[in-house]
Amino acid sequence: MARYTGPKTRIARRFGEPIFGPDKDLVRRNFPPGQFGNSKRRKTSEYGVQLREKQKAKYTYGLLEKQFRNLFEKAERKKGITGEVLLQLLEGRLDNIVYRLGIAPTRAAARQLVNHRHIVVDGKVVNIPSYAVAPGQIVGVRERSKSLEVIDNALSGFNHAKYAWLEWDENQKAGKLLYVPERADIPENIKEHLIVELYSK
Repeated sequence: MARYTGPKTRIARRFGEPIFGPDKDLVRRNFPPGQFGNSKRRKTSEYGVQLREKQKAKYTYGLLEKQFRNLFEKAERKKGITGEVLLQLLEGRLDNIVYRLGIAPTRAAARQLVNHRHIVVDGKVVNIPSYAVAPGQIVGVRERSKSLEVIDNALSGFNHAKYAWLEWDENQKAGKLLYVPERADIPENIKEHLIVELYSK
């Protein structure tokens, strides 16, 4: 499956946020990359601001342009505020749910677990990271994968109470999507209205 494989710290520095997860280099060099990254930069145009926000959302959730555009068009066809619906669709992806449940430390790691058939939905193996999880469905770790060190390390000390729309069963190593999160529930620092404005041009 197509995915971004370039330098992650460089992208995180561009946005000034650890969008790929904890990053020691970002903490040390929290300014844009390049020769003049630490100096004053010229004002960004309106289009540039909108494009930046779209790029941030794409990198945060690990989508390429075509995937992101298709998801936006799907959000446009649904009832509700397009920007909020877009974020809800992104949050409902299987790789993101695995990440939110603490089964993986990053979305990239979650995507790898899904691709390698370590994740089940309602008891059946699903190896499609973009699979849309519906409220009421249970996402968990495959029985033979429950002893994997990478999963145990990720779950160790993870606070499952921080996402109210997810319910975790420690014994089963599985979680249920209780409902589609509202915009106020989604912690990502994304100005979705700018993405809508960009695609509406």
